[in-house]
Amino acid sequence: MPDTYTCITCQVLFNSADLQREHYKLDWHRYNLKRKVAGIPPVTLEEFEQRAKEHKEQSQNENCDESVYCKCCSKLFNTKNAYNNHLNSKKHKLAEQKSVQSDIENGKQEDDSHSETNSFEKIESNPQPQEKFVVVKADNQSDDEDIETDSEIEELDSDEWDECRVKGSDSLIKPQDCLFCGHHSKNMVKNLRHMSVTHSFFIPDVEYCIDLKGLLLYLGEKISQGYMCLWCNDTGKTFYSMDAAQGHMIDKGHCKVLHEGIALAEYSDYYDYSSSYPDHADGDEDMVVDEPAGATTIDADNFQLVLPSGAVVGHRSLLRYYKQNLPASTEVVLKKSERKLHHLLGVYRALGWAPKEQAAVAKNARDIHFMKRVQSKWQMKMSMKNNKFQKHYRPQVNF
Repeated sequence: MPDTYTCITCQVLFNSADLQREHYKLDWHRYNLKRKVAGIPPVTLEEFEQRAKEHKEQSQNENCDESVYCKCCSKLFNTKNAYNNHLNSKKHKLAEQKSVQSDIENGKQEDDSHSETNSFEKIESNPQPQEKFVVVKADNQSDDEDIETDSEIEELDSDEWDECRVKGSDSLIKPQDCLFCGHHSKNMVKNLRHMSVTHSFFIPDVEYCIDLKGLLLYLGEKISQGYMCLWCNDTGKTFYSMDAAQGHMIDKGHCKVLHEGIALAEYSDYYDYSSSYPDHADGDEDMVVDEPAGATTIDADNFQLVLPSGAVVGHRSLLRYYKQNLPASTEVVLKKSERKLHHLLGVYRALGWAPKEQAAVAKNARDIHFMKRVQSKWQMKMSMKNNKFQKHYRPQVNF
């Protein structure tokens, strides 16, 4: 019996070792090896050739570049998937309506102008509806038409995407709108009450806040335009929409403002801690007590002389001002913003809020004063270095 050589993977016999070695180089053998690893029985040579032929035909059909053209929008799409996404866009629907209206108007005009000639033409019994797109192969594309191409992964029309981005960037949270949900109140005080009850949000150091409306507008800009968390600030997670930032603050319990450390300088324009300074009210009295009893005080401009009895002697050049008889106004009228602040403080106290201790407030005031000094020194240093002392910026091109 002559020697035979066997391929266990493909289950075939060979008469010589050369044929066996040549068989190991074939794609059929490699295909059966992969099937053996996957635990699938091998295939015969005829089955393998049939599958290879079908795979080749399928790949040729996929490689055949057929583009879909939209007549309404004058755009060419490389794939049907991109074209189907384009059909659902708002821009295509508007263009389709305009094209239908224009076709109707043109049809009426042609009927009126060519009524006599059209009466002798043959009319088909089953007219075909006008198609809104045609299939164009890549080999037959003409360069005469101005065609815009879209990518295969297009999901939204470019104009609609820009429109959504503009709407999202221009959406500013007003003082009557909640910072964390879509609730809208009649006024700012009711909005703050809603945020306090629903989200446990309180304005830090509200008794020293001088611009409550501006502070709420700034916080709304940080959320709606900057997509930032009020507590994480720049150190936290990055968000790509206002809803994501609001959801993060509600889920994590970050419905509060970071008002300590470096963040104090960010809100310094909306607060005034001068009334919390320890020597704010007693500074002038201490200076008067330390002076001798018989001394007289003259101001820096030498226009007034204060006698020991307390009487004030003025300069003769200011006689016409001293002759004025102005009525003494002792009535104290609160401004509208102060009335809102007092009402808000009452709401906060009813909810269990208590003001900070004097030491903590004084510490915040000192920190803000120190940070302002550091910021002014840095600004002066950079201005000297760049020879630019102006605090404003005027763009050279307005567009």
